[in-house]
Amino acid sequence: MGARRARTVLLLAVTLGLSSARGSAQAPAPELRIVTDEADAALEVLRLRRSAQPVDDAVWARLFASEGYRRLKAREAAMGRGFSDPEFRAFLLSDTLLRRAPDLERTLAAWKAVPAEGAAARALAYLPPGSRLRARVYLLIKPRTNSFVFEADTDPAIMLYLDPALPPAALENTIAHELHHIGYAGACAETGDSTGDPAMTTVRRWLGAFGEGVAMLAAAGGPEVHPQATGKPEDRARWDRDVARVEEDMRRLERFFLDILEQRLTDPDSTRQVGMSFFGVQGPWYTVGWVMGTTVERVAGREALIGALCDPPTLLRRYNQSARAAGRPQWSDALLARLGPSPAR
Repeated sequence: MGARRARTVLLLAVTLGLSSARGSAQAPAPELRIVTDEADAALEVLRLRRSAQPVDDAVWARLFASEGYRRLKAREAAMGRGFSDPEFRAFLLSDTLLRRAPDLERTLAAWKAVPAEGAAARALAYLPPGSRLRARVYLLIKPRTNSFVFEADTDPAIMLYLDPALPPAALENTIAHELHHIGYAGACAETGDSTGDPAMTTVRRWLGAFGEGVAMLAAAGGPEVHPQATGKPEDRARWDRDVARVEEDMRRLERFFLDILEQRLTDPDSTRQVGMSFFGVQGPWYTVGWVMGTTVERVAGREALIGALCDPPTLLRRYNQSARAAGRPQWSDALLARLGPSPAR
């Protein structure tokens, strides 16, 4: 792993023979590529700087032509946070980043060795039979410390910030989480509101954000595994505090849904602002979604959970049925009535 390469693309032919409780149907073999060319090129710049050698135009050209850099630049532009090549060059020439270079090198070497097979298996275990996982996983050295999915419906990319504080086990968890999002987007692409009611369409779209909680469940590997088992102590403590107030957060979310359905919240910008506020670091979309997913799985089984994924109102109803048996807080009858009957499947 010590060879100096401007581009490293590990093509993973991941063939998983899955025999889960879902039955004998097998999903197509996941197609995953781990792409590290941007990180390799950035580390080359830092190596030259550490040895007091000039960073010539050819080195910068390799960085700016790398697949990871081009995808990152396109994503930031799509988010309205575009940056220029000179701005990124200044980031790599900063003294702060230079001091972090040894840690970044060690982290990249360790992350390249993380097997993606386990992450793919965890994601598929919580997706409908036949779900397809296809993605490129980019390991990136970049100014912003976030990780995310980009172009999930067309050319799925999982873009991961190279974080020396994140151990390999946590990286596998993160990849599994993001792979579940990609599989969910593909499996549930054809579902949606057929009533023609714009308010219902908006609510259904926001209900889909509970997929964050199901992705937490999938990445952990099951309801008996703490979703922050591989996280930092402070992340686990925050998660436990937030789960303890899940009933309060359910009532807040319920008001949001009913405000939309009853035309008290109609402005798209205001609706988005309220809906986005429930993300937080790992806010109610995560914690409430996880409580719903784990409750349904424990009471009714994983197949019941998976069968409701593509129709979020059905997931809420199925959760209520399980919550009554488990002594968990429930969604109100008023909300479920406004969501209408479950579609025939």
